[in-house]
This record gives sequence, structure tokens and C-alpha cells, in this order.
Amino acid sequence: MGRIRLALIAGGISGEREVSLKGAAEVEKALDPSKYEVVRYDPATDLAKIAADADGLDAAFILLHGIHGEDGTMQGFLELLNIPYQGAGVLGSALAMDKNLAKTLYKLHGLPVAAWEMADRKHIEDPAPLPAKLSLPLVIKPVRQGSSLGMSIVRQPEQLPAALETAFQHDSEVMVEEFIQGREITVGVIGNDELMPLPLIEIIPDARYDFFDYEAKYKPGATREVCPAEVDDRIREKAQKYGLIAHQALQLKGYSRTDMIVRGDEFFILETNTIPGMTETSLLPQAAAEAGLDFGALLDRLIELAME
Repeated sequence: MGRIRLALIAGGISGEREVSLKGAAEVEKALDPSKYEVVRYDPATDLAKIAADADGLDAAFILLHGIHGEDGTMQGFLELLNIPYQGAGVLGSALAMDKNLAKTLYKLHGLPVAAWEMADRKHIEDPAPLPAKLSLPLVIKPVRQGSSLGMSIVRQPEQLPAALETAFQHDSEVMVEEFIQGREITVGVIGNDELMPLPLIEIIPDARYDFFDYEAKYKPGATREVCPAEVDDRIREKAQKYGLIAHQALQLKGYSRTDMIVRGDEFFILETNTIPGMTETSLLPQAAAEAGLDFGALLDRLIELAME
């Protein structure tokens, strides 16, 4: 077999466009040119070109984050064109992107989550019913955004209106959940039918950050990442088990990364990422490297899984 003609799809129109483009540059650099002929596409301008080129493409690598890329829309587009792609399908992508539906499915599969309520725009003017049902502090987040865009932590009731206003600027649906203080752990999973959990990573934002927000995620030196996480075997095994259950509960394929909080012996599942960051120093590639898959080998494996 000759080289695989691979569509590398990055950019798009979400608030995470720049993160996507930076990741794509790293991926393109790491792909073995003897194995792949890489063709770059930006959905912001190139949807018609992808359709026109479809018959000559062997597979696609989607490196889009947020809406119109990680939510099943690009996946559906590629399926219409009969182009294999890495990662979750239409349904799994949509479920994982919707934090409310994802948490509902986590609960149905026995996974522990923090208490939450869905907010309404009327709560901007009258937020009192929300803290009446939940205990402060609260996390306010858009339901379908990534990279903590539009997210706030509210510690006093008077902060609620502004936090809700910010969240509703990013999405028409907003969730309010109880804030859990603890250690943030992330667990990667790779595979289609046979799943392999990866070593845990602990995420430790600098003390000046209230939580792992956009700046803490992407500003160099803002966050310390410990891989493998310094936890005992019992915590490690339970976290990996929960990562596998979350992956299966959301009907995912290929790979995923599930974030959770550990407080003593308690776990709280936060969310599952279906297109995790993909530079050599991103969380899932770090964990894969610890498991023996360097960045190039990880990309090869994800493309193999796509073409299965």
C-alpha cells in the first residue's frame, strides 16, 4: 500500500480556533511523510473543497475543538462523504459535547457526579432559586463549550447574575453545578473494541487560578502536570475504571480523555473530551508516551483505529 492521503482538518469557527490550528501544526510535523500525504483543510473556508476531494482521501484527522467540530457536525459531514476519521462518531460526539446529557448518562451508568441544575435566562434577573437547590460555591458553565470558555466559579450569591450572563453569551443552555474542591485527574482511553486506559495525569493550576480555565490550560508555565499522577493503586485503578465506563456510556470510539475530581476517597466525573488537545505536550499524548506510545506512534494508532 502507498502513502495514506490524510485530510488534516483544523481551524473552524469556534472560540477554540487558534488552539486547533496550533495543534494541527504539531500533528503535521509529527506525521511520518513516508506514510502520509497530508492535505490541510479549514472548515471555515474549505467545506466545498473537502467534498470535491473526497474520492481521493483515504482518511481524515479531525483536530477541531468546540462547536461545529467536536459536536458531531464534522463527523456527520465526513460520513456523508464516506471518509473514515479518528475518534467518536456523530452520536458519541454530540453526547459528550452536551455536558447535561453526558452527566445524565454518567449517572445512569453508576458514575459519581456533582449535583447540578439547568439554568434559565430568567435566572439572570432572579438567581435565588439556584443556590436554594445547590450549595455554594457553584460552577457556571455553557453546556456545549470547551476549554472552559464562558465558565465561572461563584462563591457569593451576588456573583450569580454576571456569571450566568457570561455563560449565556457562549451558549443557549447553561448548567450550574456544585463546585468540588479536590485533585483534578484526567484519564485517557485508546481503542475501538478493545480499550486501553492510559496512565493518570494530575492537573495542578498555579495558585493564582481559581480553576483550570482557558489561560491556565494554554499559557506556558501556568499549570503543572504530573504524569503519572502520584496516587495509590486503589485510586489509579478506580479512576481508570471510571474513564472506561465514561467512554462506553457515551458510545465513544478511538480515544477519549475524561476529567474528574478526587476528594479523599470520593470521585466526581466532570466531562469527557472526544478530541483532546494534540500537541506533544498535551495531556493525552503525555499519558500515551508514559504508556510507551510516542507522539508519532500515537497518531499512527489513532489513524489505524479510524481505518478499522
